[in-house]
Amino acid sequence: MRIAIASDHAAFALKGLLAAWLVGEGHDVVDLGPDSDARVDYPDFGYRLADAVATGAAERGIALCGSGIGISIAVNRHPAMRCALVSEPLSAALAREHNDANVVALGARLTGEDMAKACVTAFLTTEFAGGRHQTRVDKLGAPALAKDPA
Repeated sequence: MRIAIASDHAAFALKGLLAAWLVGEGHDVVDLGPDSDARVDYPDFGYRLADAVATGAAERGIALCGSGIGISIAVNRHPAMRCALVSEPLSAALAREHNDANVVALGARLTGEDMAKACVTAFLTTEFAGGRHQTRVDKLGAPALAKDPA
Protein backbone atom coordinates (compact mmCIF):
# COMPACT_ATOMS: atom_id res chain seq x y z
CA MET A 1 0.00 0.00 0.00
CA ARG A 2 1.19 3.54 -0.72
CA ILE A 3 1.08 5.49 2.55
CA ALA A 4 1.79 9.19 3.07
CA ILE A 5 3.16 10.24 6.45
CA ALA A 6 3.67 13.72 7.86
CA SER A 7 4.32 15.28 11.23
CA ASP A 8 5.41 18.37 13.05
CA HIS A 9 8.67 18.76 14.99
CA ALA A 10 7.25 17.12 18.12
CA ALA A 11 6.52 13.89 16.24
CA PHE A 12 9.55 13.89 13.94
CA ALA A 13 11.19 10.92 15.69
CA LEU A 14 7.99 8.84 15.70
CA LYS A 15 7.44 9.66 12.01
CA GLY A 16 10.87 8.31 11.13
CA LEU A 17 10.39 5.19 13.20
CA LEU A 18 6.95 4.44 11.69
CA ALA A 19 8.12 5.18 8.14
CA ALA A 20 11.04 2.77 8.44
CA TRP A 21 8.83 0.11 10.03
CA LEU A 22 6.20 0.48 7.28
CA VAL A 23 8.85 0.10 4.56
CA GLY A 24 10.03 -3.03 6.35
CA GLU A 25 6.45 -4.30 6.26
CA GLY A 26 6.46 -3.91 2.46
CA HIS A 27 4.62 -0.60 2.10
CA ASP A 28 5.57 2.26 -0.19
CA VAL A 29 5.96 5.28 2.13
CA VAL A 30 5.83 8.90 1.02
CA ASP A 31 7.45 11.05 3.73
CA LEU A 32 5.97 14.53 3.42
CA GLY A 33 8.14 16.04 6.11
CA PRO A 34 9.44 17.71 8.00
CA ASP A 35 13.08 16.79 7.39
CA SER A 36 14.27 17.61 10.93
CA ASP A 37 13.00 18.28 14.43
CA ALA A 38 13.33 22.05 13.94
CA ARG A 39 10.15 23.88 14.91
CA VAL A 40 7.47 23.87 12.19
CA ASP A 41 3.73 24.53 11.98
CA TYR A 42 1.60 21.37 11.92
CA PRO A 43 -1.10 22.84 9.60
CA ASP A 44 1.44 23.08 6.77
CA PHE A 45 2.13 19.36 6.97
CA GLY A 46 -1.48 18.38 7.67
CA TYR A 47 -2.61 20.19 4.52
CA ARG A 48 0.20 18.57 2.51
CA LEU A 49 -0.89 15.13 3.74
CA ALA A 50 -4.56 15.81 2.98
CA ASP A 51 -3.68 16.83 -0.56
CA ALA A 52 -1.60 13.70 -1.12
CA VAL A 53 -4.43 11.40 -0.06
CA ALA A 54 -7.16 13.41 -1.81
CA THR A 55 -5.32 13.42 -5.13
CA GLY A 56 -4.50 9.73 -4.97
CA ALA A 57 -0.75 10.18 -4.53
CA ALA A 58 -1.25 7.92 -1.49
CA GLU A 59 -3.99 5.45 -0.57
CA ARG A 60 -3.89 6.26 3.14
CA GLY A 61 -2.21 8.75 5.43
CA ILE A 62 -0.64 8.92 8.87
CA ALA A 63 -0.63 12.32 10.58
CA LEU A 64 1.47 12.96 13.67
CA CYS A 65 2.03 15.84 16.05
CA GLY A 66 2.60 16.19 19.78
CA SER A 67 -1.00 15.45 20.75
CA GLY A 68 -2.39 14.45 17.36
CA ILE A 69 -5.14 17.02 17.79
CA GLY A 70 -3.78 19.93 15.79
CA ILE A 71 -2.69 17.98 12.75
CA SER A 72 -5.96 16.01 12.69
CA ILE A 73 -7.89 19.28 12.60
CA ALA A 74 -5.70 20.51 9.74
CA VAL A 75 -6.17 17.30 7.73
CA ASN A 76 -9.94 17.37 8.27
CA ARG A 77 -10.22 20.86 6.76
CA HIS A 78 -10.12 19.10 3.39
CA PRO A 79 -13.63 17.85 2.51
CA ALA A 80 -12.31 14.54 1.14
CA MET A 81 -10.50 13.67 4.37
CA ARG A 82 -11.76 11.51 7.19
CA CYS A 83 -8.91 11.73 9.68
CA ALA A 84 -9.43 9.92 12.99
CA LEU A 85 -7.36 10.73 16.06
CA VAL A 86 -6.78 7.43 17.85
CA SER A 87 -4.85 6.21 20.87
CA GLU A 88 -5.48 2.47 20.74
CA PRO A 89 -6.14 -0.18 18.06
CA LEU A 90 -9.91 -0.60 18.57
CA SER A 91 -10.54 3.06 17.73
CA ALA A 92 -8.28 2.75 14.68
CA ALA A 93 -10.18 -0.32 13.47
CA LEU A 94 -13.59 1.27 14.08
CA ALA A 95 -12.49 4.43 12.28
CA ARG A 96 -11.87 2.30 9.20
CA GLU A 97 -14.82 -0.09 9.59
CA HIS A 98 -17.52 2.48 10.33
CA ASN A 99 -16.13 5.81 9.08
CA ASP A 100 -13.92 4.75 6.16
CA ALA A 101 -11.13 6.88 7.66
CA ASN A 102 -8.44 7.53 5.09
CA VAL A 103 -6.01 9.14 7.54
CA VAL A 104 -5.13 8.19 11.10
CA ALA A 105 -3.66 10.71 13.55
CA LEU A 106 -1.53 9.92 16.58
CA GLY A 107 0.01 12.02 19.34
CA ALA A 108 3.73 11.36 19.73
CA ARG A 109 3.75 12.75 23.27
CA LEU A 110 0.86 10.49 24.26
CA THR A 111 1.38 7.27 22.32
CA GLY A 112 4.34 4.92 22.70
CA GLU A 113 6.10 3.23 19.82
CA ASP A 114 4.46 -0.18 20.24
CA MET A 115 0.98 1.30 20.65
CA ALA A 116 1.51 3.51 17.59
CA LYS A 117 2.45 0.44 15.53
CA ALA A 118 -0.60 -1.43 16.82
CA CYS A 119 -2.87 1.48 15.88
CA VAL A 120 -1.36 1.77 12.41
CA THR A 121 -1.66 -1.98 11.88
CA ALA A 122 -5.35 -1.91 12.82
CA PHE A 123 -5.90 1.11 10.56
CA LEU A 124 -4.21 -0.50 7.57
CA THR A 125 -5.73 -3.99 7.91
CA THR A 126 -9.37 -3.13 8.63
CA GLU A 127 -11.76 -2.79 5.70
CA PHE A 128 -14.68 -0.37 5.49
CA ALA A 129 -17.92 -2.23 6.23
CA GLY A 130 -20.04 -0.14 3.86
CA GLY A 131 -23.75 -0.90 4.13
CA ARG A 132 -25.54 1.35 6.59
CA HIS A 133 -22.31 3.28 7.16
CA GLN A 134 -21.98 4.43 3.53
CA THR A 135 -24.75 7.05 3.67
CA ARG A 136 -23.20 8.55 6.80
CA VAL A 137 -19.74 8.62 5.27
CA ASP A 138 -21.14 10.32 2.16
CA LYS A 139 -22.52 13.09 4.37
CA LEU A 140 -19.12 13.69 5.96
CA GLY A 141 -17.79 15.10 2.70
CA ALA A 142 -21.00 16.88 1.73
CA PRO A 143 -22.71 18.63 4.65
CA ALA A 144 -25.55 19.70 2.34
CA LEU A 145 -26.71 16.04 2.36
CA ALA A 146 -27.28 16.14 6.12
CA LYS A 147 -30.89 16.26 7.27
CA ASP A 148 -32.19 18.42 10.10
CA PRO A 149 -32.87 15.91 12.90
CA ALA A 150 -35.64 18.10 14.35
